[in-house]
Amino acid sequence: MAIFGKPQYSTVTVKKKDIPKDLWTKCPKTSEIIYNRVLKENLMVVPNSGYHFPLDARSRIASMLDSGSFKEMDQAVRSMDPLEFNATASYQEKLKASQAKTKETDSVISGMGTMGGMPVSLAVMDFRFMAASLGSAAGEKITRAIERGLEKKCPAIVVSASGGARMQEGILSLMQMAKTSQALARLAEAGLPYISILTNPTMAGVMASFASLGDVIIAEPEALIGFAGPRVIKETTQQDLPEGFQTSEFLLERGLVDQIIPRSQMRERVTNLLKVFENNTRAPA
Repeated sequence: MAIFGKPQYSTVTVKKKDIPKDLWTKCPKTSEIIYNRVLKENLMVVPNSGYHFPLDARSRIASMLDSGSFKEMDQAVRSMDPLEFNATASYQEKLKASQAKTKETDSVISGMGTMGGMPVSLAVMDFRFMAASLGSAAGEKITRAIERGLEKKCPAIVVSASGGARMQEGILSLMQMAKTSQALARLAEAGLPYISILTNPTMAGVMASFASLGDVIIAEPEALIGFAGPRVIKETTQQDLPEGFQTSEFLLERGLVDQIIPRSQMRERVTNLLKVFENNTRAPA
């Protein structure tokens, strides 16, 4: 009568490693737990709080352009190591690690596509790749995207997300600020529009150059935007900073950003802007 003896326990052991990973994400704003599938379907925006998580470049391109219209260009443009930079790890090692992690060659994806049937030249920065730092390859891709707008006589759009210049390339990285700005000057001389979209974070040399030169500057909600970080500024000035300092909302109030647009509305609102530019271009002098 063993069945009436000692209680029988399951021999199946559930280990932590058996629990599926990457199923849930915690909202930093409200501590709400979100199912990752729901988050991805909502373009990495928490439905209840509206908190915007980073979005990889290819997902952003798909969310903005007409389906199937994107033609990637400049894939052969890659970062080199002219300074043979070596600190805790060599620059080449960091590049390879980021390429393996993101499956991208560098921090910018560029090409041509359409929005509402209208052609656009687009460059999108991917923060996963070395914090989307601005190196020679990234600067070259952004410059080519602007120049394609000039060549094709169509608007140029750059979506920025960056920690700033890529220190491993030294002065060569800083030169990209001037190169991209000069390309935008030629685009402006031709009367062609440039839309700059700022996401979290857009900082330092990127914000000090092409990111702040748009005919229209759009930001996502609560994005960190500025040159130096708040902590550095506070320590340098020895002053308390205003609440919300360097957020897109703070900059909108002071006229440095034209519009704040949630990610879910970005495609529609930018398409409407492009229609306005197109109508103005066609209007008789």
